This record gives sequence, structure tokens and C-alpha cells, in this order.
Amino acid sequence: MAASSRPLTRPGPIALSIQGFRDIAGRQRLIRYLVGADLKRTHADTAFGQLWWIFDPLLQMAVYVILVQVIFKRSTPDYPLFIFAAILPWKWFSTTLNDATTSVVNRQALIRQVQFPKVVLPVAAITAGTMSFLIGLIALGIVYLFYLGRLSPWVLLIPVIGVVQYVFTLALGVLLAGVNTFYRDVQNVLRHILRLWFYLSPALYSLPEATSGGNPLRHLLVLNPFGPLFESYRAVIYSKSAPDWSGLLVVLIVSLVFLAVSLAFFKRVEPAFARIL
Repeated sequence: MAASSRPLTRPGPIALSIQGFRDIAGRQRLIRYLVGADLKRTHADTAFGQLWWIFDPLLQMAVYVILVQVIFKRSTPDYPLFIFAAILPWKWFSTTLNDATTSVVNRQALIRQVQFPKVVLPVAAITAGTMSFLIGLIALGIVYLFYLGRLSPWVLLIPVIGVVQYVFTLALGVLLAGVNTFYRDVQNVLRHILRLWFYLSPALYSLPEATSGGNPLRHLLVLNPFGPLFESYRAVIYSKSAPDWSGLLVVLIVSLVFLAVSLAFFKRVEPAFARIL
């Protein structure tokens, strides 16, 4: 008499999410190796390499200063530092999100040859971008040379704000990495979405200024996670004050829930990667 076979049950979203967290925690050595490889590959064909993390935000700052203060003639005290407080974290976000989105499709050969949890790929890409962001802080020190009166001990809280941004970027990056594996148009559309997202964030202006009056986009601006993030960076870098603790806490809680959902989705579609790629 043949033994009856029970149908295999697919794990639920909570189990998949937990497995995703375990994969990240249990593959730290692999993540460190991939981070090192990403850092070596980044800007490997340029003369300045990682120094572009210093030059590029400074050049962007110069462009926006000319646009806003010279062409549009808006007068904001110490505007270069005001705008730089948003440019540097945005470069970190946009660069790492693009790298995370393509992290799976760019490692096709590795995926075919070695069996490992693929979720470490977007995690490594975002972590490598974070290491480059730390180099970019040198550019902030250069800007501070011209605005020493704005420097205060509050600037030491930049890593605290950065942790919140890292969790949010990780949640979105894991999700997009999984989706982009099946729909490669995501990586092409993302560049345009990020450009629009920047202008809909309080980067060139302050959040109170953007949400005052009858601005039809004020509700969208309030829901934007980069509202409290940019305002917090600007508070500690420019205004010599405490960050938006309540806003950061909300972004962190939402990001953690978002990360759990993204990991569950990624683990659900991960078995199909070898076939698709």
C-alpha cells in the first residue's frame, strides 16, 4: 500500500519575512565580501574613484545655488549649507536605490553558479553605498569651513538620522530588486521617478514653506518620508537644533513594517530567479 503524500504547504508571509531577516543576519560574511566587491567596482574606471562622492555633491550644490539664488533670486541665509544638507543624503538614497534595484540582475553569473540567499545582494548594494556616503561627509566638512557659525554638537546625530534612512532605503531596495528581476523596465523608470521625488521633497525649500497656504501638494509632501528626514538633517546641520524625533520615529516604524513586507515578497519570488535569469 503506497504511502499517501501530503501536499506541500507554502510558507506564509510572516514565515517568509522571518526567513529573510535570518538570511541577512546569518550571511554577514558574504555580505561583507559583496560590499568590498561593490566598493572596488564602483568608479573603478574613473580617475578619482570614490572621491566623486566628495566632488559630485559639491558640484550639485553649486548648480542649485546658481539656479535658486542667482536665477530665481531667492534669499535664504547661508543657502549653500541649507541645500547641501539635503543633497548629500539624497545622493546616498538615489545611488544606493539604483544599485539595489539592479543588484540581482547584475549578478546573474553568480546566481547560476552558487546557491545562496539572494536577499543579500540588495543588502550588500545598499551597505556599500552607505560606506561611500561616509566618504561624502568629507564634503560636508569642506562646506562647513565657510559656515563655521552653523556648526554645533547636534551634527553628531547625523548617524542616528542615517539609520532611519538606511532602513527605509533597504525596505524599498529589496522590493525593487525583486520586481526588477521580472520587469527590467523598473530600473529605467526609476531614474525619472527619483528626479520627480527630489523636487517633491523639501530639499530646495523647507517643509513649512512648502505646506503653508493652499499648496495642492501639501498632503503629498507631508506623507513623503523625506519630509522628516530632510528636515532632521537640516536641523542638525544648518539650524543647530534637534531633529524631528516624532517624524523620524514614524518613518522608522513604517520602514520596519515595509521591510518585513518587502522581505516576504522577495522570498516568495526568489525561487524563480534562477529560471528567469
